[in-house]
Amino acid sequence: MPSAKPKAEQQTASRGDDRLIIVGIGASAGGLEAIEAFFQQMDPQSGMAFVLVQHLDPTHKSILSELVGRFSKMPVQEVTQSLQVEANHVYVIPPNRDLAILNKRLQLLDPTGPRHLRLSIDYFFRSLAQEARDSAVGIVLSGTGTDGTLGVRAIKGEGGLVLVQDPATAAYDGMPRSAIATGIADAVLQPAEMARQLLAYARNATFPYTVPSSGEPESLDERERLFVLLRSQTGHDFSLYKEATITRRIQRRMTINGIDKESDFIRLLQKSPAEVDALWKEFLIRVTQFFRDQDVFDALGAGIIPELLKRKNPDEELRIWVPACSTGEEVYSIAMLIHEHLEHTGATRDVQIFATDIDQAALEVARAGVYPESIISDVSKERLTRFFSKNKSAYVVGKELRRMLVFSSHDVIKDPPFSRMDLVSCRNLLIYMKTELQSRVLGLFHYALNESGYLLLGSSETTSAAQDLFTEFNRKLHLYQRRPKTEARYPRLPYSGFFQSMGLGGIVKGAKIRRNNEPTLREVTEGALLELYAPTCVVVDDAGNMLYVHGQTGRFLEATTGEANLNIARLARKDLSIHLSAAIRESSATKKEVCYRSLRLEGNGEALVIDLRVRPLPGKAPQPSGLLVLFEEVTPRGRTDDADTIPVADAALLERTTMLEQELASTREVLQTANEELQTSNEELSSTVEELQSTNEELLTSQEELRSVNEELLTVNAEL
Repeated sequence: MPSAKPKAEQQTASRGDDRLIIVGIGASAGGLEAIEAFFQQMDPQSGMAFVLVQHLDPTHKSILSELVGRFSKMPVQEVTQSLQVEANHVYVIPPNRDLAILNKRLQLLDPTGPRHLRLSIDYFFRSLAQEARDSAVGIVLSGTGTDGTLGVRAIKGEGGLVLVQDPATAAYDGMPRSAIATGIADAVLQPAEMARQLLAYARNATFPYTVPSSGEPESLDERERLFVLLRSQTGHDFSLYKEATITRRIQRRMTINGIDKESDFIRLLQKSPAEVDALWKEFLIRVTQFFRDQDVFDALGAGIIPELLKRKNPDEELRIWVPACSTGEEVYSIAMLIHEHLEHTGATRDVQIFATDIDQAALEVARAGVYPESIISDVSKERLTRFFSKNKSAYVVGKELRRMLVFSSHDVIKDPPFSRMDLVSCRNLLIYMKTELQSRVLGLFHYALNESGYLLLGSSETTSAAQDLFTEFNRKLHLYQRRPKTEARYPRLPYSGFFQSMGLGGIVKGAKIRRNNEPTLREVTEGALLELYAPTCVVVDDAGNMLYVHGQTGRFLEATTGEANLNIARLARKDLSIHLSAAIRESSATKKEVCYRSLRLEGNGEALVIDLRVRPLPGKAPQPSGLLVLFEEVTPRGRTDDADTIPVADAALLERTTMLEQELASTREVLQTANEELQTSNEELSSTVEELQSTNEELLTSQEELRSVNEELLTVNAEL
C-alpha cells in the first residue's frame, strides 16, 4: 500500500498545477490582534505563502516578525533581502521599505513618498495581482485610512480572492470599511473565520480556471438555467458574453462555496438569492482607476480633446459618453483633462459627459465622488489640490467637475443609445462579449457618434467585428474614428441568444441557438406573408415599453419633443393614448385579450377607424412576459370576435374625457410651480449646508492630526 502524501503535497496536487497561492495581508493600527487570531487558526501545512504588510514606525527597529512567530506554527521571516517565496512560510515587511514581488521573489524598494503619503499595502497588493493573478489573495485587517483599497481592486481584477475583516471586530475600522465600500469583497469575516475560509478555498481551487476545449459549457441546459436565474433577479442577460469569461467567474464562485458540479451550484442559486447577487457582482468586476494607461490620457489631453473642442462653435456643446463607467474614476479623469484645456486656453464651452453603467452600487459611488486617500498614487498632487477637497481620509470631487457629468443606469445591450456624441470611451467591456454582441454594440456606438467622432477602446479591443463602421485612427491607443458619410441607422438592439421567441412565429432571429445566421426557407416565407398580410403591431412589456415593432406605425405613434422614450403610451397619438394605456393595464392584469372597437383617429389630413387589440403573448416560463398590441384598420366586411369588447365611448363620455385631460394639465402646472418653489428652498438649504460643511472640515482636520499622532503611539506600543 503506497504511503500517504503530506497534506501540502495533496493540496498542490488537487489544484492540478504548481502555482502557489500567495496571501497578502495588510494591517495597520490595531492589526496585531487580528493577525494573531488569523494565524492561530491557520494550518501550518496549508500549502500557501503569506506576506504580511503592516504599517510600521520607520524610525524604530521592528519586532513584528518575533511577535507573529509566537502564535504561528510556520517559519516567520522579516524580509531583509531578495527572497524566494515558499509555501508554508510567513514573510514580514521591514520598517521604512516598500515590498514588491516578481518571479516569486520578494523585492525591497525604498519608499518614494513622504511618510504620511506612503501606501505600502496598495503597493504590494498591486504587485501581487500582476505576479500571481488568479492565485493571489488580498486580506485587509484593522487600520485607519484607506490603504489597501486600490490594491484589492487590482487583485479582484485579476480573478483573485478578497477577504476583509468585519468592521465590528476591528479595533480601527477605516481600512476595512474602505475596502468593503468598493463592493468587491468576496467575504467579510472575523480573522479566525478568514483562516478557515481560506483553507477551504485552497483545497478546492484549480488554477488556472479552465473551460472545455470546445469553448462550450458541459451542459447547455444547465448554463441556460443559470442565465435564467441571473436574469430573473437582476434583469440582465449574460448569455452573449464569452463562454470562457462566464465559466471562469462561475468556477470561482463554485470554488468559494466548495462545489464541484455546476448542477449543484445551480441548486444553490435557486435556494440563495444572496449567491445569485454574489455571482452577479462577480460578472461586474469594478476594475478602474484614475488615468489608467497614462499614455492614453496623455494623448487625449494633448490632441483629441483640443481637436474636439476646436470643432465646436462657442454655443455648441461637447458631448461624451462613457459606458460601463463603474465607480467613475475614468469619467472624472476625462473631465479633468477638459477643464484643464479650457482653463489653459481661456475658452468657455458647455460640456456634457454621460456616464452609464448597469451596476447601481457603482453608480452611487461615482455620483458621490468620494474616493480613498490612496488615489494619491494615481492623481498628481496638483490635480488633487485643484479638483478635490480633503475630507477625513478621503478626497471629494469638486463641483466644477461634477457639473459636467450625468450619471445614469443604462445597459448598452438592451437600452437605446445616446446620440450626437463627439467621443465614446468604452474601455474593457467588448473583450467580455462574443463577436455577435460586439458587432451589435459597435453598431450602437456608431449610431451614437457624430460624423468623424471618436471611439476609444481598451488595450485588448478592436473594431474588427464592425470594420465597415470605423477606421483606425491610432493603433497604439486603440482609438478609432467613425467613418464619414456612413448612414447612421438606428441599430437593432441585441437580445438573448437562448431565450425563446416571444410568440412572433419564429421569424425573430435568436429564437434558437443556431450555428449559422442564414434564414431558412420557412423563415423567408413566413416573413414575406407577414409583410403582406399581418396588421401593424408592437410587442411591449407589462409597463408598455416597446420591445419589437412590425409594420408602419407612423399613423398611430409619433415621436415627441424631449428625452427619447420608448413607452408606447407616451408615443401614441393623443386620441389613442388613453385607450391604449387602459387596454395594456387590463390585459396585463387579466391575462386576456382586450379590444377597443371602431376607434376614430384624426390627424395628418386623414381620418382612420381602427380596432385596437392588446393580448398576452403565448409562451411558457422562463420567457419574459409581453403583450402584443395590434392596430387593425376597420374594413367594410363585418366580423365576429370571441374577445371581450369595449364599445367606443359616446359623446358625453368623450366630453368628460376632454374635461379630465384639462384638469390633469392644470394639476401639472400647479405641481410644476410647487416643484420650482421647492427647488428654490433646496438651493437656500444647500447654501446653509455648505457653510456647516466648511466648519465641519476644520474640525475634521484637527481630528485627523490627533488620529495620526495616536496611530504612531499605537504602532510603537505594539512593537514594545
